[in-house]
Amino acid sequence: MVFRKLMAAFGAGVEIDTVLANSNVRPGEILRGQVNFRGGGSEHKVEGIFIDFTAVVEVESGDSEYNATYSFLRQQVAGPFQLAAKAEHSVPLEIPVPWETPISAIGGHPLRGMRLGVATELALAGALDKGDLDPLFINPLPAQEHVIAALDRAGFRFKKADLERGTLRGSHMPFYQEIEYYAGHEWSRHFNELELTFIAGPTQMDVILEADKRGGFLTSSQDTYNRFTVRYNDHPGAAEQALQNGLRAMAQRRGWF
Repeated sequence: MVFRKLMAAFGAGVEIDTVLANSNVRPGEILRGQVNFRGGGSEHKVEGIFIDFTAVVEVESGDSEYNATYSFLRQQVAGPFQLAAKAEHSVPLEIPVPWETPISAIGGHPLRGMRLGVATELALAGALDKGDLDPLFINPLPAQEHVIAALDRAGFRFKKADLERGTLRGSHMPFYQEIEYYAGHEWSRHFNELELTFIAGPTQMDVILEADKRGGFLTSSQDTYNRFTVRYNDHPGAAEQALQNGLRAMAQRRGWF
């Protein structure tokens, strides 16, 4: 157990350690753990303990880009109480992971380009101090896994993933995820890359595809889109069929077939 000392707001210092029971979770599941802390050199009134889910998001501003840290969930896990000097205390945490939380791990491996974390905040004497970030690994829902596996079978190769600032239709998040692939097999004749976005809910999810058309000798490259819905109680093969239909629909609109 490693305690982190929070000095800025607390003067004498309050030490805190957040222990997650399992940092690998899926959207819709419960993130469980406990917050351990101990008092500093004098008694303090703790006004509240909060947990923040954070994500590093790419922001475009004019001709420049920069990364910003966004909080997309903040939940109080403890109310006011007195913390005696040097006293140790702990509170459990149980937080439902939002359905739209972006994927940050696949098959137990971190997804390159994604940075999600859990921050613990203590409110004390009108001040708020944050501990260090604990990494948060969000694994795909089964329906998302079906789509990802289907892309792998179709020869698509993972390039990178990131979060873009903006809100898509049907979403409640201030950003959206793009999982980028290099096109493979038959599709590499028609476009270079594919971007995949999920908008998940309790019973179904929307899948958004964006493909860049290969430019020819007299034509410039262009992007085209497709959006379809996958229900969680559908047969696994339905997601792959919907994906194939979506890819072909984009190709047909651009006259690639």
